[in-house]
Amino acid sequence: MIVNDWEKVKEIRERFRSEGKKVVFTNGCFDILHQGHVDYLNKAKALGDVLIVALNSDDSVKKIKGEKRPIIKGDERAFIVDNLKSVDIVTFFEQETPAEIIDYLIPDILVKGADWKTEEIVGAKTVIQNGGSVERIEFVTSQSTTKIINEVVKKYCKQE
Repeated sequence: MIVNDWEKVKEIRERFRSEGKKVVFTNGCFDILHQGHVDYLNKAKALGDVLIVALNSDDSVKKIKGEKRPIIKGDERAFIVDNLKSVDIVTFFEQETPAEIIDYLIPDILVKGADWKTEEIVGAKTVIQNGGSVERIEFVTSQSTTKIINEVVKKYCKQE
């Protein structure tokens, strides 16, 4: 389910809490979805009962990845991520980091890739201080959107 209103996401989150369900939260650009993304989201969902994915808005992606990104616009990225079996709720955030939405939702479990140290993970302090946990997931592939873009350019753009 794609929910653009954080208040509604919080209402849903609170309903899950009252039912004793563990809410897992992760975030990212998820531009040009690939095997690594799907594996990561499947592993994130396995840590709890409900998976909320907060996508960087198009403007946010531009700020952190550069003017040529995202390749896939936000509404399409949301549709794709929302249609993965592991994902229950998709929302967006405009900021460069998810700190504000994590502070607002206070998930039970915050997930990031193992390439992040726990103390560097945005929102970790909030989640831990509220009795939650932070989990780091190892990547099974070295795939990335940037690598895919570079491969397309290499194969389809004339070299001068």
